[in-house]
Amino acid sequence: MRIRSLALAFAALLSATAFPAPAETDAAANALAHDVFKELIEINTTDSVGNVTTAAEAMAKRLRAGGFAAADMQLLGPNERKHNLVVRLKGTGAHKPVLMIGHLDVVEANREDWSTDPFKFVEKDGYFYGRGTEDMKDGDAIMVTTLLRLKKEGFRPSRDLILALTADEESGSANGVEWLLKNHRELVDAEFVLNHDGYSVDTVHGKPMFYELDATEKVYADYLVTATNRGGHSSLPRPDNAIYELMNSLARLAKYDFPFELNSVTRAYYEQLAKIGTGEHARDLQLMLKVPADPTAIARLSQDANDRSIMHTTCVATRLAAGHANNALPQRAQATVNCRILPGHSPEEVRKVLIQVLADPLLKVQYIDDDGKTIHDTASDKRGYPPAPLRADVMRPLESLVASLWPGIPIVPTMSAGASDGIYTSGAGLATYNLTGIAVEHGDQRAHGRDERIGIESFYRGNEFYYRYIKALTAQ
Repeated sequence: MRIRSLALAFAALLSATAFPAPAETDAAANALAHDVFKELIEINTTDSVGNVTTAAEAMAKRLRAGGFAAADMQLLGPNERKHNLVVRLKGTGAHKPVLMIGHLDVVEANREDWSTDPFKFVEKDGYFYGRGTEDMKDGDAIMVTTLLRLKKEGFRPSRDLILALTADEESGSANGVEWLLKNHRELVDAEFVLNHDGYSVDTVHGKPMFYELDATEKVYADYLVTATNRGGHSSLPRPDNAIYELMNSLARLAKYDFPFELNSVTRAYYEQLAKIGTGEHARDLQLMLKVPADPTAIARLSQDANDRSIMHTTCVATRLAAGHANNALPQRAQATVNCRILPGHSPEEVRKVLIQVLADPLLKVQYIDDDGKTIHDTASDKRGYPPAPLRADVMRPLESLVASLWPGIPIVPTMSAGASDGIYTSGAGLATYNLTGIAVEHGDQRAHGRDERIGIESFYRGNEFYYRYIKALTAQ
């Protein structure tokens, strides 16, 4: 299906048979999900000092206790700290398998920056706090809980359900999804992929506004920007100080806007939002959607970080390192610049733009490879992959379930402004869909940030959503 037909596809799906009204919350299922979630949060899975294998083994232990045979589970990976868990719930074989993916690793978290211990599962003020509560141990816990519930019920799906809990989505050199596809494709080969990384329901003051279905995503790229200087004694300061040189260039980058651009997915997304928007925001959306787009409306919309990330390639300095002694002028100053690139553009194309924007011939702009360590003078030419077709067997149960749990909100196609392991499954030719039952308040996304959290009610509703969705998807 062509992506510009997304809006029509959604409208057609409104006539799908309604999903049964939600039953009373399953307290036992929520208690199980809570325990799995807590266990995962309290296992440190950072790349620096954590261990993904420990978390994978803990989930394997739970699944074995829940009735999964050893033959249906594999713990494997390129090194002892980065084992991935692949588990299969066997079905009737009427259809090819569906692969569910979720990463177990989390980004670094400094205790001194948080109000709570990031590796303790804390419940307060209606939220669960801890590193990974939003990205993405909530989804890992929900998927494990779903498989355990289905196994306990003796449910026989129409297709095998494969769950892969993996390493190094956030950082590190042993990305689990990529490694499995390259080395054990037979374990994870599927007709399509469900990626639980992220959230899907956007709320404003607690009110659900729309359900996001990620249909494509940006390309992730890191660059190393280096300024060098002959240095000298700090008592003889000079304006060509390597730190000043670097910071002046980064200031130019901070003021730079990459060109405004909509693709078929993001245009369909904003067309949906324009229908439900109000006031100046809705007017700006309508003006932005015109051809040519209104530059004043673009400027106002771009003040919102979410809209900015959808309408533009974005680059931001995320790390700095400089100097070699307190009493010496710095001979070297370096910054890591992280970019999220719109589909259709390559990291090498953006590297060349960075050189122009930084506007200093003495600066060196290099590309940091996906392993986070290897440095190249030129960047990758990889581009975003075409979005997955909106399959009827994926969309019908989703449409019905969203109507049941969040009545009246539309499903809108989106482009993920971040990056996920979907880049590997899409690259392997597996149609990939980012969908969850998690709701997050607009503007309160704390993934990768301080005091990461997820609403308790949101987590439990997401737990019920995913169980019901997987059951409906595979009951055919």
